Amino acid sequence: MTSMPRRITMKDTLRKTPDTEESEVLAEEMDLPVDEVPAAKDDDVPSVLAEDKPLAPYDPLRRYLAEVRKYPFLSKEEELHLVHEFQTTGSREAAIKLILSNLRVGVAIAREYRHSGADILDLIQEGNVGLMQAIRKFDPSKGVRFYSYAAWWVRAYILRYLLNNYRLVKIGTTQDQRKLFYNLNKEKRNLERQGFVTDPKLLADRLHVREREVIEMEQRLGSWDVSLDAPLGPDNQDTLMEVLPSQSMPADEQLAEQQLRELFRRKLAVFAATLDDRYADILRNRILSENPMTLDDIGRKYNISRERARQLEEKIIKRLREYMKKEVKDFDLLKPTR
Repeated sequence: MTSMPRRITMKDTLRKTPDTEESEVLAEEMDLPVDEVPAAKDDDVPSVLAEDKPLAPYDPLRRYLAEVRKYPFLSKEEELHLVHEFQTTGSREAAIKLILSNLRVGVAIAREYRHSGADILDLIQEGNVGLMQAIRKFDPSKGVRFYSYAAWWVRAYILRYLLNNYRLVKIGTTQDQRKLFYNLNKEKRNLERQGFVTDPKLLADRLHVREREVIEMEQRLGSWDVSLDAPLGPDNQDTLMEVLPSQSMPADEQLAEQQLRELFRRKLAVFAATLDDRYADILRNRILSENPMTLDDIGRKYNISRERARQLEEKIIKRLREYMKKEVKDFDLLKPTR
């Protein structure tokens, strides 16, 4: 294991150039002419150099990797001992030792997704959360080393992070969509290497999803979120919100639908008046009620079987539909209310 090279500081520069005037060194470091560097007294120099600022920019990833290398790998016996101690006594110290010695797993898997656009330190952090979850689920009796088992949890948490942060609007809300998000582009590349044309039907067959799901995911992955408040162009201050068509129903259509519903209610009252008491009761308390009676309740009330109650309900609905089509001209245009 190689150690990190020591950072060279301004103090080191002065120490390595004993024949150089301090003002010349400071001028070189601050990119100023020598005569513009203020003269410092001997007792002032240590206070200037005490900050010990590095000449190279600070790299948090390199710093993290240096810290990870401090924790050695565990032997199989040490690993089993720590797992047993954690699972039997809940020892926090055992869990910490196990996690620290396997932090390299999170780094190695996070590097596979470094071209995804996400910050690699964020990916490492999510992987470490998966590492902690793996400790709770690990079963040493399976004969598998902990790092091999933990790799699955690390990858799962990294993929979940990428999925949740790929868009402002989530694109993987179903199991098929998540499968496509993880595997669609990879399967495309595999098929292209084999000489196939990657059409949606072939991809759907290979990934065992519906063709429509493949088409939708390709569209989502191929486009980016657009702000509705962003200007349409450099010379156009109108926003996308102002030019999008309204989703609400036009006023004339709303009025027509309202009139159609009122007509339907009047005709429904007339139809109910033509029914006998039992049919009217089923229409009112089973078909039209917000809290309808069950078929079993109807059967007990009228001393009939559940199947007979279902047949009566179906008969009333059929008669109602035929009546409305005859009495209401635009009945088929009436939309059900929720």
